[in-house]
Amino acid sequence: MTPGERAPDPREARNPAEFLARLQALKDWSGLTYRDLSARAEERGDVLPRSTMANMLARPTLPRDELLAVFVRACGVPPDERETWRTVRADLARRRTYDPAPPEPDGPGGAAPAGSDDPAGQDDDPAGQDDDPAGQGEGPAPAWPGETADADADPDAAGGEAGPRSRIRRAAVAAVALAGLVLAGVSVVAVLKDGHGGHPPRTVTAPAAGDVRIRVVGTDHCLGERRGSRTGQIHQVPCAGAGVPLYSLAETAAGRWRIVSDHPDYGPGCSGMPSGGRIPAAAFEDSECGDPSRVEEFALEPYGTPVEGYRIVPVGSATPDSCVTVTGDRAAAWARLAQAPCAADAAGQLFDFDRRD
Repeated sequence: MTPGERAPDPREARNPAEFLARLQALKDWSGLTYRDLSARAEERGDVLPRSTMANMLARPTLPRDELLAVFVRACGVPPDERETWRTVRADLARRRTYDPAPPEPDGPGGAAPAGSDDPAGQDDDPAGQDDDPAGQGEGPAPAWPGETADADADPDAAGGEAGPRSRIRRAAVAAVALAGLVLAGVSVVAVLKDGHGGHPPRTVTAPAAGDVRIRVVGTDHCLGERRGSRTGQIHQVPCAGAGVPLYSLAETAAGRWRIVSDHPDYGPGCSGMPSGGRIPAAAFEDSECGDPSRVEEFALEPYGTPVEGYRIVPVGSATPDSCVTVTGDRAAAWARLAQAPCAADAAGQLFDFDRRD
């Protein structure tokens, strides 16, 4: 929701399909997820299950009047405009015939919110919890060769000018030291690039249908949510404590996958990008499956030869060439995941899919 931007006007709807498109645009305008809307309704004494909202927006028929009233109120429609929605719905319901619907649009109607689908401050981590208390992301400082200049000193040079043999010996020692320095530098760069500092190499597990634990390559972190949060925001969390929610993979087509979540408080859902991925830095979040405004299908693309990990690429995102990415401090527990441009070095964008017993 952009300050000063008015909510979509339902009076432009000529038939139920257009009215439902206005409701979808209203949800996009609110900038709230299904979980946010459900929580906001609950705070006001209303009942608005997430699955009910998803079904309402996916069906071609008009919603019940009482459901409409709760939904528009949760979306933040001003009191003087709420009755307009109910009046338009009642008028459409009374009609025996409807104007022909226009061709189906390419995507959900309405303007994209100016920010993430999560409300302001969607990162629900309390202050100070984004830091890694154990310092898991930091390895020991690299020991660079050739730091002690005395080690290369030529004993023949003491007390006089160095002779040819001494100069040759010095040149050979310098060459060996330089070669060692270059090799060590390449090794450290490779370690830092691949994200394996302080972590022994692991065999990358390819995606397969079934229960999985999604691990961030080169770290001790796995994907999960903060229990008690209603945003559905996915973070990287220490694998030893990961388990909310439980994840599994379901193949929807050749090379296309759905990441299914099972939350102990909210039940089954799907990981995805809100608002069709139109927001470049959209949060990677869990919510109900089947929301037509979300991107819920992904390509799991191998990276490197041999394979170093798999990118999670949103299929059909309105922001092309995007990957699911660990944002902020990639070494820290509770760093958020979001949509970001796919990087050439895939930093923060590689995952593997351990089988979960």
